Amino acid sequence: MFRKVLVANRGEISVRIIRALREMGITSVAVYSDADRDSLHTRLADEAYHVGPTPASESYLNMEKLIEVGKRSGAEAVHPGYGFLAESTPFARAVAEAGMIWIGPHPEAIETMGSKVESRRIMAKAGVPITPGTEVPVKSAESILDFATEHGYPVAVKASSGGGGKGFAVANDKTEASSAFERASREGEAYFGDGSVYLEKYLSAPRHIEIQVMRDKHGNAVHLGERDCSIQRRHQKLVEECPSPAMTPEMRDAMGRAAVDAAEAVGYDSVGTCEFLVEGDEFFFLEMNTRVQVEHPVTEEVTGIDIVQTGIRISAGEKLPFTQEDVTWRGHAIEVRLNAEDPANNFVPSPGTITVYEEPGGPGVRVDSSLIGPGVVAESYDPLFAKLIVRGANREDTLRRLRRALAEFRVEGIATTLPFFRALLDDEHFVSGSYTTGFVAERLDKLGMTPASPGVAGEPSEKAVRDVEVEVNGKLFRVRVFSDEGSGRGSGAPRRAGGTSRRAGGGEGAVSSPMQGTIVRVNVEPGQAVAADEAVCALEAMKMETDIRTQKAGTVSEVLVEAGDTVRSGQPLVVVE
Repeated sequence: MFRKVLVANRGEISVRIIRALREMGITSVAVYSDADRDSLHTRLADEAYHVGPTPASESYLNMEKLIEVGKRSGAEAVHPGYGFLAESTPFARAVAEAGMIWIGPHPEAIETMGSKVESRRIMAKAGVPITPGTEVPVKSAESILDFATEHGYPVAVKASSGGGGKGFAVANDKTEASSAFERASREGEAYFGDGSVYLEKYLSAPRHIEIQVMRDKHGNAVHLGERDCSIQRRHQKLVEECPSPAMTPEMRDAMGRAAVDAAEAVGYDSVGTCEFLVEGDEFFFLEMNTRVQVEHPVTEEVTGIDIVQTGIRISAGEKLPFTQEDVTWRGHAIEVRLNAEDPANNFVPSPGTITVYEEPGGPGVRVDSSLIGPGVVAESYDPLFAKLIVRGANREDTLRRLRRALAEFRVEGIATTLPFFRALLDDEHFVSGSYTTGFVAERLDKLGMTPASPGVAGEPSEKAVRDVEVEVNGKLFRVRVFSDEGSGRGSGAPRRAGGTSRRAGGGEGAVSSPMQGTIVRVNVEPGQAVAADEAVCALEAMKMETDIRTQKAGTVSEVLVEAGDTVRSGQPLVVVE
């Protein structure tokens, strides 16, 4: 077994890995950027090394720096977690060339399954069902029109190396073909260094179900059953549960066999996940994630198998200590992702300082978090900062426990997804288990959430907010008090965060940025006429792309930014007269 392991990641997954290493008696090495100097993963690790300034490209994506830290610290292996370089073939090979062990599958498996086109070809050859799609990358938006002639709309346009909802766009008709191709290609290049895209027939309302697989270096393979990941926004998951309320034992067995066949087809030698789309009694291979998943805890809670530790043991050359016949499922588990987003405003990013952080507890409650108290959710990284996982004897018991745990979870200072999950438990479609991937688009407006309170989204509030305890006739009351004291801004209507399609205002016709981020696209030029509510540019913040729209019709007199510029909240972007 390894004596020392470098964790090449940040946030809650690095905390999870560091704790697993400690239980195994392995020394952990953390890395941190300027923004993460005081983060929990840095404090929990046995050793911690600075890897650069806050931008991911200069810290957690800097392969040379990470390898240098690995060598300097004497680490024998590197665990990449998820995101960043977790599915980077060049990084996996660089780790091996530096004399360290990669805790993950061999680079050829990452490369093969990382290419959605190549993985589809291999899965079809292995007999795994796939959705209709192109066998090679397409070169232009014209290919979407040709594909739709045969298969119809909508058409999914996907980056060949994409994943996690990135490099994914949908063309619902021919007018959206060009923008869908451009977006998928641009995000593929930006996030994965590969702008090639392929096409699939888009299933508009399937269930998204994935199978956890494990295969060791000796050829032993098992699956740990399914996770239902159908509650999503912008193709990124919000809620996961195990088992799926829609699965039958027969379908679980068939999908499990297909997932194992997929792992066998590429000689897989780690933990991984095969994702499928399910409609009725049919299922289709979507992709394979060659790493530990964000939602792995629900499978751990139901099977009793530590997926993170098992992955480490596989990389050290150990055999799986169990067979398929040994895997059992007891009870039910649900995970919800706490993101720095305002769900009442279409999940707009809400980075900033968390002023109050109190986790729930009690039987069957687990929290995987990057925090243990107040802290900062930086705008430079993913909005996920904690996961709440609950387990019960069955789904009904688990829903009751989730309701109780959500009521106890207290996060203040920024907008979060907590109100969404609380409202979700009052929705009959979710409670009955009859939801699909179309749930958020179809039901969000019916959940009855209100926009975030003053002071969210990392911006100063118009009024100071205090929670005060008051005792009346021996009974304790907790009340919230709003006042101008200490705000330094005077009175006035409180601001609120906007949605992912933002109308950005400003004086003298200026269209200003509603948040800090990076300009990824400018749609207009001086002299161009624009309509009210027209998108003038696109902003990326916390790995999300947002259209910035003008409030009025007019003519563009100035364009003050260009693609690649980093802008602050309130900064003028375009002037419309």
